Amino acid sequence: MFSKINSQLTLQGISELPENQYLERKGRAVMIKKLAQELIGFLNADGGTLVLGLSDEGEVEDLNQLDEIALNNFRSIVHDHIAPPARVELEEITLDDEALIFLYHMESECERVFTKKDTEEVFRRIADRNKKLNRSEVTSLEYDRHIRQFEEEARPDFHVNDLDQKICEQYKEQMKFKGSFEELVLKRVLARREGNNIIYNNAGILLFSITPSQYIPNASVRYVRYDGEHQLSGHSYNVIKDERFEECLPRLIERLKAFLRASFRDYFYLNMETGRFEKIQEFPEEAWLEGIVNAVCHRSYNVHGNEVVLKHYDDRLEISNSGPLPSQVTVENIREERFSRNPRIARVLAEMGYVRELNEGVPRIYGAMAASMLADPVYQEHNQTVFLTLKNNVTKQKETILSEIHRRIESIWKELPETTRKLIHYLIVKHETTVSEAAEVLNVTEKTSRTHLQFLCERSILERMSEKERDRNAVYRFSEK
Repeated sequence: MFSKINSQLTLQGISELPENQYLERKGRAVMIKKLAQELIGFLNADGGTLVLGLSDEGEVEDLNQLDEIALNNFRSIVHDHIAPPARVELEEITLDDEALIFLYHMESECERVFTKKDTEEVFRRIADRNKKLNRSEVTSLEYDRHIRQFEEEARPDFHVNDLDQKICEQYKEQMKFKGSFEELVLKRVLARREGNNIIYNNAGILLFSITPSQYIPNASVRYVRYDGEHQLSGHSYNVIKDERFEECLPRLIERLKAFLRASFRDYFYLNMETGRFEKIQEFPEEAWLEGIVNAVCHRSYNVHGNEVVLKHYDDRLEISNSGPLPSQVTVENIREERFSRNPRIARVLAEMGYVRELNEGVPRIYGAMAASMLADPVYQEHNQTVFLTLKNNVTKQKETILSEIHRRIESIWKELPETTRKLIHYLIVKHETTVSEAAEVLNVTEKTSRTHLQFLCERSILERMSEKERDRNAVYRFSEK
């Protein structure tokens, strides 16, 4: 085993993986004050591992090349340069070629803010970089640290019989942990030992309990499907599906993923370059799944009375979760600023593969929506609740087009002039048109418009919906034969 403190770490991994929220590499020439700042950044964020003796490119820089004074300065850095006293485990590893590297292991602290002893400067790690905080940001961090205590609140009323054993075993396997599950959760500060008993905290319950809502009210997700684009009541009540999900977070994410895949509609996008119809879900999975993971991972579970709610309308999906945006994050800077309100929960979900790159979820949502040519996601915050809205294009397609029509269009696409292609694209969105309307859209004469419409009728792609031979207002739509 490479690391005795974190069995998931390997030499190849710490050398080749990109630096991220949990991993930083520093060569042996790093200044002691700079290294202290990096360690403070980890302590004020979500913890992680700093490797001393590896370059940014992952090349080994043997610490044995340093004199004993320099090595001892690195060994005593936490005591000499960080306040208050911090829990940082230093692991000295000798590689096969006798080269020496240091691993500084840090867990997130939920009750303290760490500073440099000499200057009282405060740093916080954001993704793969370290940021010095201003006074306002330090105040916000101190406030969020108070909220974070909810994760570590001990729950002596929780019984181990309520653990989801399959999820517990899955986490152990993912971590390649050789000890017991109890040892693992103690190591991850998801529980504590009192005498002969293991007392789980709220984070441990949310992650591994069969039904967390038995202990934490509204630790659940509710899905509501509305018929239409608005929420109605009374005689016009338009809820057509109402489901609640209450499992532990890993199982909750998996269930929601399967449920929403089946609930969302598909639409066909015509690739104007290839003439092929490509099936797209009404919301890209990467966007809605990231939105849900972010909601359950970063919500304020200490705010009782509000659950995560998914409201599904014809034209949009709204994801809401309790609690204001954390620390210095606002709806204006949410794409750049990152912060984990529940770092212990976030870390376990990342280790289990539900969070691929911690705090990269919001940019990924924007990217997925753009890639599907959909509107940017919209974040809002009011009444201590954060809302994410994803809009679709399904409502623009008024009716389904027969797959046979898709085939006919694809078979002649290459021979079609650009004007006819534009007409087909317009009809996919509007489904029907008239000669005069098509002429206006295509910026051609009505005679030319009629020629293009007749061409598509002759190939059984469109049909003319009028019995009159000369009907200026005749409607053309996709054939249903």
